[in-house]
Amino acid sequence: MKDPAGEIGQYYEDVFRYLRGLSRDEMLAEELTQETFAKALSSVDSYRGEASLRVWLCAIARNLYLTHCRQSQRYAPMGEAEALADEARHFEELIADRDAAMQIHRLLHDLEEPYKEVFMLRVFGELGFAQIGELFGKSAHWSCVTYHRAKTRLIGRMKEDAS
Repeated sequence: MKDPAGEIGQYYEDVFRYLRGLSRDEMLAEELTQETFAKALSSVDSYRGEASLRVWLCAIARNLYLTHCRQSQRYAPMGEAEALADEARHFEELIADRDAAMQIHRLLHDLEEPYKEVFMLRVFGELGFAQIGELFGKSAHWSCVTYHRAKTRLIGRMKEDAS
């Protein structure tokens, strides 16, 4: 196996974009990205090579972000409508509306795992299905199916709330 310490730096932008997508806060993303790389470099000996280096770094970043959220006693924020650019037009319009965005935030918060996390990684973390599958130790197909089930559940719950 190659020495991963020499390759870690090439993923800085990927990790930063991932954290920015999760947090929707550029300064927090920058801080957590630096912390991610410091932690990765100090524990590079624990990298087993079972997942790609990028996925390993994103897993560290995700754990740091979740720790930050727990310590801040807050939840991961919902994103803006542009994060859902590839989704149904109606869904985008609902997110643009602040009231609807808050409703989606509440529904997403109540969504069971792994649907909630897969949805957030895909929409806010801007990860591909293969990367999400790697994080969970599953296939790209599994993450795609899980994401679409999460989206269907969110839309169904929104319709229930509307009636």
